[in-house]
Amino acid sequence: MPEIWLSYGSTEVVLDIKAENLERQLASEGRTLSDSEIASKLQSVDLTKPTEMVILETTKAVQKVVLSLIDMCNQKSLPTPKILVDKSNLHIAKNMFSDPSISVSEFDNSQLTNTDLMFVGEMEFDGLFGYDTVSTKLLRRFGKEKMLEAYEKKNGNIPHPGEDVSPIEVAKKFTDGFEISALEIIANSSGIIDLSAGHPSSTITLSKSLSPMIINDTGKHRILFISTGKETSNETLNRSLSALWNCLSAVKEEGLAILLAECKNGLGSESLLQYVEGRMSLDRLKSPAKYVDGMENLLYLTEIQKQLKVGLVSILPTYYTKNKLGLIPFGGAKESMEYVLKTYGERQKAVVVSDGSRVLLR
Repeated sequence: MPEIWLSYGSTEVVLDIKAENLERQLASEGRTLSDSEIASKLQSVDLTKPTEMVILETTKAVQKVVLSLIDMCNQKSLPTPKILVDKSNLHIAKNMFSDPSISVSEFDNSQLTNTDLMFVGEMEFDGLFGYDTVSTKLLRRFGKEKMLEAYEKKNGNIPHPGEDVSPIEVAKKFTDGFEISALEIIANSSGIIDLSAGHPSSTITLSKSLSPMIINDTGKHRILFISTGKETSNETLNRSLSALWNCLSAVKEEGLAILLAECKNGLGSESLLQYVEGRMSLDRLKSPAKYVDGMENLLYLTEIQKQLKVGLVSILPTYYTKNKLGLIPFGGAKESMEYVLKTYGERQKAVVVSDGSRVLLR
């Protein structure tokens, strides 16, 4: 029996699957950069001026790049950049950057006009924008009045990750209005694949470096097990759904996609919360007067369930997952595998995606 470990929250869980039931295991690919290559790419960052780095997500790749920049400052006897992070991630960041000489403090949303800010984040695929970049992250956070425009430009009612779609132009235009800088990172479970520094509207071109993560020959399958591949991508249901969108093309009609996402921080979007509480109708998603956070993911989820079934291994209440969202809830990976064998037969084969947030299946 092959031993397959999948990311689930801050730990990993084993998927007990017999060799005869495993059709294929997929993960993101791409050559990773050496430490010297990372340092070389960071030479374009102007460290002589005061810099405050805003950490948009607390991943290992972000930690490595930020520490590399700090090392460069120390080597050149330059002031160490300040680290800013959301209050909810403050304790995580302080553990990541435990050196007492590194200042880690809470990021104040009113600081967006500060020209010393450098936003640091990992680029991935996105159902609405095609790509999840620093520009799209800033639009979602600071340009909520512009998000309705982006939502109205969506390409139909299904997600389009990894495609050049109109909504991302709204994000580019939004960040053009700010004199800030960005550090975009592309990484997989093995390390950093590429990075780019500059204005957010220019670093967005790094999306071309995501091509090694696109797997074009997967075909369509009846059963897919999907792990996001990293903790920050499965903290909430809303965030983890991106891994599902990345793998949709590989699921047969009437097939089953099982997402492993702990969701320790709950649903993760106001739209999902309003829907499960009966305060939002599906009709409202088609032509809303106002954008509500996570609206596109709720729309996509309800639309794809007309073609396939979605299972979820999480700690979310069954009342939310099954009764309100129509998902098949599982308490663990073992339970989900038992369901597959019982429902589809002892000889049913499954594809396992171990890095769903960083891979795109075609």
